[in-house]
Amino acid sequence: MAVKQIENLLKLLEFFAERKNPATLADVVAHFGWARSSTFNILTTLVENGYLYEPKARAGFYPSPRWLQLAHAMAEGEPISEKLRQLLAELADQTGETIWISASSGQYAVFIEVVESKANVRYTAKAGKRVPIHATASGQALLSQLPEHDLGVLLRKVSFERYSTNTPMSIPEVLEQIEAGRRRGWFASASNYSPDLGGVAVPVIDGRRTYSVTVAGPLYRVRDKCVEHATCIHKTISRIYGPGHSRATLRNYNTIL
Repeated sequence: MAVKQIENLLKLLEFFAERKNPATLADVVAHFGWARSSTFNILTTLVENGYLYEPKARAGFYPSPRWLQLAHAMAEGEPISEKLRQLLAELADQTGETIWISASSGQYAVFIEVVESKANVRYTAKAGKRVPIHATASGQALLSQLPEHDLGVLLRKVSFERYSTNTPMSIPEVLEQIEAGRRRGWFASASNYSPDLGGVAVPVIDGRRTYSVTVAGPLYRVRDKCVEHATCIHKTISRIYGPGHSRATLRNYNTIL
């Protein structure tokens, strides 16, 4: 269940990120339609704790560098490795499509790092985006690495919802798609979650963490490139992580080469 006060705080941060300028109390109230008293309390609390300040007197509030300091401190605990960054950069250059690294978070796959395609028509995504872990190529690549018992426990918690035309709607259907992905060496989505979006994903082990790397774009452009993109992912993983990496995570890896 969402907590309204936290949701409002997150919306406020996104507001400043898009605005890129100070905002007064009246600006925030007008943008969100929040009660003036509640908005005043939120802004005052953030000011008193050092998270907002006034760059110029009575010219509005703006987030302080304290947010950046917190983000840096947290990133030091689990940074994206240089190998993962290299993987993203090389695949972006080779495919021309949007690439991202995902990690599991309960029933979701969370985008950790994203490189967007430079094409005019492209899949747009940002770090922090969450997608259902059972209904996406990114998520199924992550699920493929779970022990059978843990996979069953997680899938029994899923609330199956029709997101798009090809969304899997039952545990047997998800398991069948995961097994098919294991056999061929990559996981696929074609309007499974986002309409008219297609992509392929492969799991990658970096240190002690399991991630998935996904190549995705408009379905009309990537539908016939699944094998090409999957092969590109495997070859790049092999070059960066070693030739045995994909064989250690997927069955019948050689079938796509």
